[in-house]
Amino acid sequence: MARATLTLSSKNYSSWSLRGWLTAKLAGLDFEEVFVEPGDPDARAEILLLSPSILVPCLTYDGVKIWDTLAIGEFLNEIAPEAGLLPKDWAKRAHCRSICGEMHSGFISLRQALPMNIKGRFESFKIWSKAVADIDRIAAIWRDCLESYGGPYLFGPISFADAMYAPVVSRFRTYDVKLDKACQAYADRVWALPAMQEWVAAALAETEEIEELEAEF
Repeated sequence: MARATLTLSSKNYSSWSLRGWLTAKLAGLDFEEVFVEPGDPDARAEILLLSPSILVPCLTYDGVKIWDTLAIGEFLNEIAPEAGLLPKDWAKRAHCRSICGEMHSGFISLRQALPMNIKGRFESFKIWSKAVADIDRIAAIWRDCLESYGGPYLFGPISFADAMYAPVVSRFRTYDVKLDKACQAYADRVWALPAMQEWVAAALAETEEIEELEAEF
């Protein structure tokens, strides 16, 4: 039996599952995936933003349960510091934690207007003005980090921050969000990550649909 398990929900719809899974992959953790079916009432409520994230992702490591994606990232940084999930420099680390925290607790309009749906493609999608403000803020975060630390990822080498913003990359593709050249290049790099493509392939293979997230609204 694997030393670690990671409880997940739908790979097509669950942005928090992707964040936790990608963070574990970046940490080099050997883990077994355990799924809560998206049809489960609690899992469905989470995906539809009708309840707080309490089911997924949840990492179990040597019998210890760690839930909430920020807690998972901090824990994995402790047990696998060589992976560089958080920058070694204290100032960069503080910056990284700040933008991860902003992603964790903010951008509510973006989440509501552009729910994650990897299989979906909605071209020329009309985006609410409040969600546009969230998109502009995310693009500003990306530009600031790329300019400050030289890329190719937000803090130079790939880090926890890139895992936290990976579902946004997916959302931008699904809803045909136009980005400036630097942000689009960054989004393309995240999308091309082998781990990200592994997740996408699994998402495309899912058969269960959540009707509320399949219509153009």
